[in-house]
Amino acid sequence: MIDKGYVLTIARYNAWQNNQIVDIVKAMDEDALWRDHKAFFGSIMHTLNHILWADTLWMSRFCSDVDLPDVPGSESTNYMATRGEWQAARFRLDGRIRIWGETLSNLDLAGEMTWYSGGMQRDFTQPVALCITHMFNHQTHHRGQVHAMLTASGQSAPTTDIVFMPEDA
Repeated sequence: MIDKGYVLTIARYNAWQNNQIVDIVKAMDEDALWRDHKAFFGSIMHTLNHILWADTLWMSRFCSDVDLPDVPGSESTNYMATRGEWQAARFRLDGRIRIWGETLSNLDLAGEMTWYSGGMQRDFTQPVALCITHMFNHQTHHRGQVHAMLTASGQSAPTTDIVFMPEDA
């Protein structure tokens, strides 16, 4: 299904996308970041928090040195209280995702994994490769919502086309 090269490319893409968003949200005022846009999670910051929370959750399943988020899924939109906290946590996690990708082998992508879903209140077993693909797809899906909210706020939204990702991203 996927190989290590895919994971490395998408981990780079994730960091590139998040770095572009950081640059935009750093310049925005607080009201604009928390304004309800009637999107699935409401505001830009609520959506960014949800993405970070979900990435942390999945990475805690993939890596023993990543702790579970300290808030339940029902509070994912408030995972970080401030833009600065979110930015620092996002930077650290994106680095961890890239290191994790670099240490994977294609063999690590085979087989299944089992985890307990607090949201669904039951155990799940799925192919590891599918779970990794899901984590990256989830990021991209919700960053698309952030892109739309940034545009609606009059911001210049980031370039999202993976084919235009710089080599040094």
